[in-house]
Amino acid sequence: MTTLTVDTPTVFETTESAVRSYSRAFPAVFATAKGDLLTTQDGARYIDFLSGAGTLNYGHNPDPIKDELVAYLQNDGLVHGLDLSTSAKAAFLQALRTHILEPRDLDYKVQFTSPSGTNAVEAALKVARLSTGRTNVIAFGGGFHGVSTASLAATGSGYYRQGLEATLPQVTHIPYPHSPLGEFDSIGLLRHYLEDPSSGVDKPAAVLLETVQGEGGVWVAPVPFLRELRTLCDQYDIRLIVDDIQAGCGRTGDFFSFERAGIVPDLVTLSKSIGGYGLPMAVVLIKPEYDIWRPGQHNGTFRGNQLAFVAAAAAIRHYWSDSSFQKQIRTKAELVTDLLDRRVGRIHGAEIRGLGLMQAVDLSTVPGVEASDVSRLCFEQGLIIETCGRQDEVLKILPPLTISQVHLSAGLNTLIEALDVLSPAPLIGDTRGDLPRNEVHAA
Repeated sequence: MTTLTVDTPTVFETTESAVRSYSRAFPAVFATAKGDLLTTQDGARYIDFLSGAGTLNYGHNPDPIKDELVAYLQNDGLVHGLDLSTSAKAAFLQALRTHILEPRDLDYKVQFTSPSGTNAVEAALKVARLSTGRTNVIAFGGGFHGVSTASLAATGSGYYRQGLEATLPQVTHIPYPHSPLGEFDSIGLLRHYLEDPSSGVDKPAAVLLETVQGEGGVWVAPVPFLRELRTLCDQYDIRLIVDDIQAGCGRTGDFFSFERAGIVPDLVTLSKSIGGYGLPMAVVLIKPEYDIWRPGQHNGTFRGNQLAFVAAAAAIRHYWSDSSFQKQIRTKAELVTDLLDRRVGRIHGAEIRGLGLMQAVDLSTVPGVEASDVSRLCFEQGLIIETCGRQDEVLKILPPLTISQVHLSAGLNTLIEALDVLSPAPLIGDTRGDLPRNEVHAA
C-alpha cells in the first residue's frame, strides 16, 4: 500500500479552517490504523482511547467487516441509494431486527436520516413536535446533542451556543440529576413545571437526554431517575427521546444505554458506531404509533449510505448474535474501574465514574493537575485520550470495545504514569508498577 507523505504542518495550517480541533490536541499525521492502534506516517504507533469519539466501537479496520465491504465493492454493489430499497439496506434492517430489537422486545420503525448524529436528533425532535402539536423541549445541562439548529438548542454548552442563542428554537434546560454541582432533584423540578399552570414553562413535546452524558463529563443518570422520567412522560403525553449516539452500540455494556433501567424510550437516536466501520450513518428508532412522517418530509441526499449498511449489518451479525461480546465488554470494564479506583482514585483523589468502556477520570479535585496536561503527556508516551467536561477537567476513557487486554492495560498504565508525574504528591501509599508498560509507541 502506498502511503501519502504530507508536508506537515504547513498544508493544514495554510489550507484547513481554524475550526479544526482534534488535530491540535494530537499533533501528528496519521496514516494507517488497525484494531486499537493508530500509526503515523513516520511509523509511530499510539494506543487509541478515543475511538473516533465513540465511532469505532469495533476498532479500526476490523477484518470481519472489512471482508464484507471489499466483497460488496468487488461485486459492484450499489454505493449511493437515496432511500431506495436495496439489498444492503434489507440486510441491515434484518440484522437489526433479528439480533437487536426482537431479543429486547423492542418494536421500532427505523428512519434513516442524513448520516450525522445531529441530523438524527433534528428528526427526532421534529417527530415529537409534529406528533404532539407542541413546541417546547426539555433538555439537560451538560448535554450535547449536536450543533445544527434544533440540536444546538438542546445542547447545554455555552461554548457551542455563543452568539447564536437568539436563533435557536424553544428549549427549557434543567439540571441533570448528577453534575459538577452535585445531585439534583430533576424529576421534582420537572414535575413542578408540569403541575403548575403558572410555572412559565410550556408543556413540552419531548424530554431529550443522554442516559450517560459524554461531552458534559461522563455523568451517569441513576436508574430510579430514568424510570421516574419514563412514568412522568407517560402521564403527561410527552415523548421521551434517548440520544444514544455516543453511549449506544455496546459502549456502556449493553447495546442500548437505557437497557439497565428497563425502560423503552419513544424515540432513540443512533449514529457513530452504528455505521460499523467508522462509516457515516444515523438512524432514529420510532415507536410505530409516532411514525407520522409524510413521504420525504425529512430527507437528505446521503441517507442511503450503502457501505454503512453493509458494515453495520456485518458488525451486528458478528458481534451481537450472542452474548459473548457483551460479556467481554463487561470484563474489560471491570478491569478499568478496578485499576482506576485503585491507582488513580485512592492515590490521587480523582473521581472515577462511568459505565462499561465509557469511563472518566475527573481531575477537578486534584490540586495543580490539568486534564489537558495529562492528555498531552499521554500523547507523548503513545496514548490518545481526550478531555471533556465543563472546563475540560475530565479525561474520557473511550477505547474500542475490541481492545486487547494487553493494550488496555498498557494504555491505563500510561495514563497512571502521566498522573504520577504531574500530581504534586500521592495521597495514600504508592502501588505503582503492577501494570505492563506501554511499549507500543515507537517509530
